[in-house]
Amino acid sequence: MDADRVLIVRAGRWLQYATMAWNAAECVVALTAGFVAASIALVGFGFDSAIEVTSSIAALWRLWRDHDEARREASERRAMQIIGVCFLLLAAYVLYDAIGALVGGKAPDHSAVGIVLAGLSLIVMPLLVHYKRRVANRLRSGALEAEARQTQVCAYLSAILLVGLGLNAWLGYWWADPLAGAAMVPIIAWEGVEAVRGRTCCAD
Repeated sequence: MDADRVLIVRAGRWLQYATMAWNAAECVVALTAGFVAASIALVGFGFDSAIEVTSSIAALWRLWRDHDEARREASERRAMQIIGVCFLLLAAYVLYDAIGALVGGKAPDHSAVGIVLAGLSLIVMPLLVHYKRRVANRLRSGALEAEARQTQVCAYLSAILLVGLGLNAWLGYWWADPLAGAAMVPIIAWEGVEAVRGRTCCAD
């Protein structure tokens, strides 16, 4: 590989390490706070963070094999399929949480920790998306673009979580979060299907 590509790949690896570290911490905090507050949205957000770690591992595996041009295409396809499956699992989790919350009709306790976590995620995730997309475009990698999209979906879910927890805490609107989450499911599922099929902006 040329020197520029080596530097880009190295930057991509560090971005995935940062994503994995952040999401691992996010997963622990969200699940703990979610179980304490009996918040389906927070628990679902914690599982989303775990799925994002899996997706980052797939992207990291793709980056570690970038030096081998003969194996690069096969690695690209496999990583995209794994990331696509992660999208579909995420859609299933969000839909399950939304239906469970609406059917149960029980408002969770207020969670200041959850609100702070969602707010921080709204700062961190868009930054990661920006730099991940730069790496994906420079490497012409559909797999890395798909993984960046999943990080972007995580940012959207952070916003939904923040709105849901905020409306529940301030106005008692317990149904706001599950409705918003259900509205995101078709978008998440579509991204998953497209990744599994190998159709992203860089896939060609």
